[in-house]
Parts: sequence; C-alpha cells; structure tokens
Amino acid sequence: MTSPHEPIGPVDATKVPRYAGPPTFARLPRTDQVTHTDVAVVGIPFDSGVSYRPGARFGPGHIRASSKLLRTYHPRLDVEPFARQQVADAGDIAVNPFDIAEAITTIERASDELRDGGTKLITLGGDHTIALPLLRSLHRDHGPISVLHFDAHLDTWDTYFGAPYTHGTPFRRASEEGLLDPEHCLHVGIRGPLYAPTDLSDDRVLGFQVIGSDDFQIDGLATVIERMRARLGEAPVYISVDIDVLDPAHAPGTGTPEAGGVTSRELLHCLRNLVGLNIVGADIVEVAPAYDHAEITGIAAAHVAYELVSVLAAGS
Repeated sequence: MTSPHEPIGPVDATKVPRYAGPPTFARLPRTDQVTHTDVAVVGIPFDSGVSYRPGARFGPGHIRASSKLLRTYHPRLDVEPFARQQVADAGDIAVNPFDIAEAITTIERASDELRDGGTKLITLGGDHTIALPLLRSLHRDHGPISVLHFDAHLDTWDTYFGAPYTHGTPFRRASEEGLLDPEHCLHVGIRGPLYAPTDLSDDRVLGFQVIGSDDFQIDGLATVIERMRARLGEAPVYISVDIDVLDPAHAPGTGTPEAGGVTSRELLHCLRNLVGLNIVGADIVEVAPAYDHAEITGIAAAHVAYELVSVLAAGS
C-alpha cells in the first residue's frame, strides 16, 4: 500500500518486459493495491446497444492489452501523469448483456461508488450507450455538464427499432433529462450521410454545435481547437471519444466505420489542448477488436486514454 503522497506507477519496463506484467491499463496497479485513487480506469464490456457490427464488449481488454508500451513521461505536456496523481485500474463493471435498462442502472450505481471520495473515471467501453448512465451519475455532483463529443455520428437520434436506449441515442436522452449544459456542448469529427436534414436541426435544439471532420482540412487544426475551447467555457466538461471519429485507416476495429475521418495525430493534439478545463470524466468507446489489425485501433484508444490521464495531471 502507498500513502496519498506517493503514487504507485506502472511496472518498471527495465525490470519486467512489456509483454509481461499485470494485464491492467498501462500495467498500473489495481485499485485494491493502493490506499486512494485520483483517477480510475474502468472497463464496461457492454455492446447490447449497437445497431451494426457487434464486438465492443471486448474493447476494454483489447485497450488494456494495447497499452503495454505506454511510458511514464509526456514530453509535449511536460508531465509525468502517473507520478503526479494516483492512477489505478478498477477492473470491469459487470453488466447484464440481455437487459439494456438493467445494464444502464448498474453502470450508474457503479459510477457513483467508484467516484465516491473524488475519484475521476476514465471509462473504457463498450458501446456508446454507456455515456448516459455515466452522465446521470456525474450530474448529481456537478449539475449540468458540457459534453465534448468526438465521433463520426451525432448520437442524438430518438430511437432504433423503437428502443429508447441504444448507442445512437445517449445524448438525446441526456439532453431531454436535463443533464447537459445546452450552451456548451459540442460534437467534433462528424461526417458521413444522415437520415434527414432534421437530424442537424434537432441536434441544435438539444444543445449541440458541430465541428465537422471537413473543418480540420478547411479551417485547420489550430482553428478547430480555438472553436472547441471557446464553446466549452468554464462549466464541468465530460469528454466522450467514440473511436470511429478516426478515419478507418487509423481505427478499423470499430462497429460503424465512416470514411473521411480525422487522423490519430489530430485527435491526440485536440485532447492535449484541453489542459485547464474542468474535466469531470471521460470515456473511450466503440473499440471492436474483431475488426482490428495489428492493434491499430487498440493502440489509438490506449493513447487517447493516456492523453486524458496526462491532461488531468497537467491541470492539477
């Protein structure tokens, strides 16, 4: 066990080969091996809300396996994220794969328990359905939340096949329930065909603005980051990263790939420019390893999680 002032970091790669050691994220300690946790990495192996290719239930394990090469110093942010704060792996939340409503309730209650005492969660999905119960949990402590949503898709549709809770509906339900700050929510990376023009007008009513994937090329990365930070303001921010925001060349292992996405470099650069915001939680979702090759998607997702942990450390 460690004191609150002496974080335990990953297993030393000069003593234990990277392909060995614990199967935790970045080979970090488990939460039961430390006396406190500032940031918990937790898996939610759930994909019963998907509308196309399944397999994101295996995402948490794949991201952990793809994180073994992560190192302890972030040169761009000049921070050692595992030394400045205690980061630990909280394992997986066991949810019912046959009952979406019950799964949502389980996730919400588990989030409440894991966050007790001020711990922040970096959640590894799973499909995007999991964002709704996580936002419900956070809203109780923080009030209306600003959502920064990286995705190819809006995820503000009303229903699929009459089901109110799917991976395409979490942010509509969250807005309808009053969980969001409608003046400070933003989608980044949106692209591809929609069902109708009303998809965009409905999305605006729900409180979202859109930075499309094309804007990265037309306006440039610096302008995208400026617009992103201006929209978020000072409210509590929840970051939700659907890995399909990346072009399939950078993330083939996902359930609903869309051509024309951002690069992994662009996504990571956006994330590391969030230092100083009041980030209250984050997720990385829709990693489906059955469609991955050479851990391309898993590695990208692991680096997204590392950027988020590093941003929290740099802003502390």
